[in-house]
Amino acid sequence: MLGDEIVSRINQLGTISETPEHLARIFLSPEHRIAADLIMSWMRDAGMAAHLDAIGNVCGRYEGDRPGLPCLMLGSHYDTVRDAGKWDGPLGVISAIACVADLNQRGVRLPFAIEVVGFADEEGVRFSSTLLGSRAIAGTFDDSVLNTRDSSGLTMHEAIVRFGLDPTRIGAAARARGELHAYVELHIEQGPVLEQQNLPVGVVTAISGATRLAANLSGMAGHAGTVPMALRRDALAGAAECIVAVEEFCKADSAGLVGTVGVITAMPGATNVIPGRVSFTLDIRAPVDAHRKLAVAEIVRRIEAIAKRRELSLQIDVTHENRTVPCAPWLKTQVAEAVVAEGYGVFELPSGAGHDGMAMIDIADVAMLFVRCRGGISHNPAEHVEPDDADAGARVLLRLIENFGPRKEGGSTHPVGQLRPPL
Repeated sequence: MLGDEIVSRINQLGTISETPEHLARIFLSPEHRIAADLIMSWMRDAGMAAHLDAIGNVCGRYEGDRPGLPCLMLGSHYDTVRDAGKWDGPLGVISAIACVADLNQRGVRLPFAIEVVGFADEEGVRFSSTLLGSRAIAGTFDDSVLNTRDSSGLTMHEAIVRFGLDPTRIGAAARARGELHAYVELHIEQGPVLEQQNLPVGVVTAISGATRLAANLSGMAGHAGTVPMALRRDALAGAAECIVAVEEFCKADSAGLVGTVGVITAMPGATNVIPGRVSFTLDIRAPVDAHRKLAVAEIVRRIEAIAKRRELSLQIDVTHENRTVPCAPWLKTQVAEAVVAEGYGVFELPSGAGHDGMAMIDIADVAMLFVRCRGGISHNPAEHVEPDDADAGARVLLRLIENFGPRKEGGSTHPVGQLRPPL
């Protein structure tokens, strides 16, 4: 069973951490390098040529039936957040390696190469810049981030050198569109939907775009005991009404819209003082860009109306915006066919979390396969995938690989073989 080896390696990788108590494998840390070397050893054992590129991506290549063919690229990230779970990212890398190892053991070579990439930095914990590894491969890496400093004052440029790599060579990691047939990522769902559907795997329709905003409300601070309720300009009460308005608006939406207020700060922050200033964040996501943008406009309008009625001044700014990345229909169809062939029902769902496919879309069509995670818990030590579900995901991925048909001009695909029987 593929799942047994995958779980064993997930557990092994999960021991590589800054501390034994809390899993943390941060970009360009000593633990990150140990993990990279271990993943490269697994790639080589699976029959791949493996190397580290200049940003720290772990890259493995399994040649097709002749050298130099365009590849089907598989991958995910191997960095973590702090106090992380073991499965977010590594499951996709390790499952892809297991699939290549199975092909290699059977002596199977396909009419395309397979490349597996463990992206170096998807989470953005150390330098607050996400998708660094995949942006390097997509050719969209912004060299200005090399001057960004971590909490200790070390620049990214210096950290890369300490890691043993050459930051002046990052541009050489970029791949041309013609080198890839497609990019496919297996990942834990990071949500509870597949568990609710009682399905081990799901077909992703799109990686939802996100808009983040910073809102600041200003009213009038005053004594908690002497200012009558009717005369107050309480910024925190106004923020509370805004937050409830965001929740109600997003709950009423049936097209995948989600909204979150993750940070709120009240000033002056004393028990007996009416808050005069409040800042809060907004994170709005949807699987369709146009829908998200309309929703953001309506949410801002409602917040403005609340501020005006409460006689509060408002400043609201967009701090981050990522486009939606749709999964290519021709590729999504092949993922669904592999799911059916392994005996599972096809359930489609968007990804509300960001993934490396958001960068890879610049050079290749993308698709994603979700694997059920217990309780929908992620970015948490309780993150867990059952061995049978890890096996199901790997078997679907292997079937997709063996029956993959690259896209031809006009949108159809090349048939590359007959569906093999289930493992």
